[in-house]
Amino acid sequence: MTVLKKIAALAFSSILISLSACAATETKESTGQYVDNSVLTAKVKTAIFNEPTLKSSEITVETFKGEVQLSGFVSSIDQTKRAVEVAKSIPGVTSVKNDMRVKGSNNPFYK
Repeated sequence: MTVLKKIAALAFSSILISLSACAATETKESTGQYVDNSVLTAKVKTAIFNEPTLKSSEITVETFKGEVQLSGFVSSIDQTKRAVEVAKSIPGVTSVKNDMRVKGSNNPFYK
């Protein structure tokens, strides 16, 4: 009977260790959060793609723990504002970080 208890304890410990590997930290998402963020990223990309005033091929979308980061190049400041509005309108998005740059030779941020 003692051997059976040891095997059960070992199995239980292995399960706990496995589950803790899927837990989230400040810099790492849990498996569930990863899936949720992938869904949010897809929804934001689709919404931006369906927005006729935006060139979606030049906007990159990344999501971490509900925070969406938009980067890439757009033609005007109005397009950056519109892309942020579109991203914020998606349920589940907690915040939007705008790292987009406006294309143009007279823009000091354009390289």
